[in-house]
Amino acid sequence: MDEKGKLLTIGQFAALHGINKKTLMWYDEIGLFRPAAINSENGYRCYSYHQSSILETILLLRELDVSIGEIKGFMQNRSAESLRCLLDEKIEGLDLKISHLKSVRKTLCNYRQNMDTLLTMDLSAIDIINKEECCLVTVEIGRETSYDKQVEMIIAETQKYQLRRLHDASYGTMICAESLYRGDFDDYSRLFIEIPSPISKQGLHIRPAGKYLRAFYKGDWEKMPDKYGEILTYVKENGLRLKGFSYEMIINGNVADSTKDDIVQIEIPVAEF
Repeated sequence: MDEKGKLLTIGQFAALHGINKKTLMWYDEIGLFRPAAINSENGYRCYSYHQSSILETILLLRELDVSIGEIKGFMQNRSAESLRCLLDEKIEGLDLKISHLKSVRKTLCNYRQNMDTLLTMDLSAIDIINKEECCLVTVEIGRETSYDKQVEMIIAETQKYQLRRLHDASYGTMICAESLYRGDFDDYSRLFIEIPSPISKQGLHIRPAGKYLRAFYKGDWEKMPDKYGEILTYVKENGLRLKGFSYEMIINGNVADSTKDDIVQIEIPVAEF
């Protein structure tokens, strides 16, 4: 820009930075950002182009939700060190927000995938699909673990991994493949919570990548063993072997009116003999 030493009117300076001139007037009134000069004839505020970098810093901090009080404190003791410390703090907070938004996006994508499945599924079908590796938080349970205790443990895990709500993640139950082969179809040994964006895999259960058998069940929970009977028949007829765990997850809980309408997705790692 030519003539950088020339003073700009409040309207010009506001337009240059894409803000309303009332914002500049307010900043002046609260002592946050003063004009370079006041026109002696009409009392109009005038600004120097060289003030642009300071204003842009203020606008950036406001965009990061830095309070006026914090910005005032910085402006009164403005230095490279104080700005670096302030930016470090805000970058850390922004990183946490970005991480949360990524988790929310992944959850929404999972919901969308579940809805696509609901609209196209054949409840009687048994398929072989490929799945990517996934990190799960697991909670060990047994037949004697009460429902209240299960809820208590799930709450503890969501807090431990800083999930804001339970639905920030997908969750379900697990049965060991060995239990299925024994016909022990109610031997649920773990609850799982899928963490959208784990910081570290340490201490997490890794659901391995590979081929999975996928089936669906809708009906009385007491008749779930019948579905596993179908699965075992399919596995035997197709020369497959179940391994690891069966992962059960309700995929229509957010659109079902009651538990009798729940559709359970069953996924189990498989290998060929």
